[in-house]
Amino acid sequence: MLSVAAGLWLLLAGAFLAALLVHLGSVLPGGLFQELIRYGKTQSGVVRPWGRLPAAHRAYHFPKRWFSHFYFVSVVWNGFLLLLLGRALFSKVPFPAWLQAVLRALNKESEYQNLGAELSVFLVLELLWLHSVRRLMECLFLSVFSPGVIHLVQYCFGLGYYVILGLTVLSQVSLEVSTVSLSDLVDQARWHQILGILIYIWASCHQFHCHVILASLRRSKSGEVVNLDHSVPYGDWFESVSCPHYFAELLIYVAMGVTFGGWNLTWWLVVLYVLFNQALAAVLCHEFYQRNFISYPKHRKALIPFLF
Repeated sequence: MLSVAAGLWLLLAGAFLAALLVHLGSVLPGGLFQELIRYGKTQSGVVRPWGRLPAAHRAYHFPKRWFSHFYFVSVVWNGFLLLLLGRALFSKVPFPAWLQAVLRALNKESEYQNLGAELSVFLVLELLWLHSVRRLMECLFLSVFSPGVIHLVQYCFGLGYYVILGLTVLSQVSLEVSTVSLSDLVDQARWHQILGILIYIWASCHQFHCHVILASLRRSKSGEVVNLDHSVPYGDWFESVSCPHYFAELLIYVAMGVTFGGWNLTWWLVVLYVLFNQALAAVLCHEFYQRNFISYPKHRKALIPFLF
């Protein structure tokens, strides 16, 4: 039987798959549906800065640059969870009672099903935290955001996403984690953890490079922002797909699944959600490029090279 955490990610994956299929269908619902699946440049009509929106619209739309809030929450929250897990592993300090209750609610099987997974859980949670740190730094010091906006529902979902994600990772460890010794952790080291970390580094480097390419379209060689227009990016994985940074995001989550060792069904449901979520966003961006740039390379796919 699926745990609560697994069921939640399966539900989210199904919701985004349904949204993708509806969008790709011949009849597209408008109104709220379009507002909830689009943000930034993919919004229908003329993209207006948040400050120029009617007062009524500003109440439930926020500047796209507020994406950085998601990563700030993740750095703080998942850093806190990583600290608690580290204390449990290395200082024998049990999880707080409230956290044990939350983890037990998310995965009642964890006490006996995931014994021996402490090192993998620690590594995945650390990779998630490092990913959030990098993305926060990119949002603050590299990215040049368009004047587009995001909907209130998208903003709230983004704030809660990394909170639930970190709890999902932590719920995969036994609540008896405080009894594990350092030698036990060393004995848990496996080849798949090294492979997962290597894939993670490879995908993260490509994602960073793609973000550098996107930022360079709006910056001069000296680093000064010179425009907020949308242009066609070239270089790295952009030669194959319209949204290689989304593809790299998917690979980062796959890398975490490999780090788990491939046994964790809950995490592969997270990966399934990321696949459909990124696929929907990539299709919308791909359509934007095709619609606005007549000479846009026809061989490029939306998300996955040569496939989709």
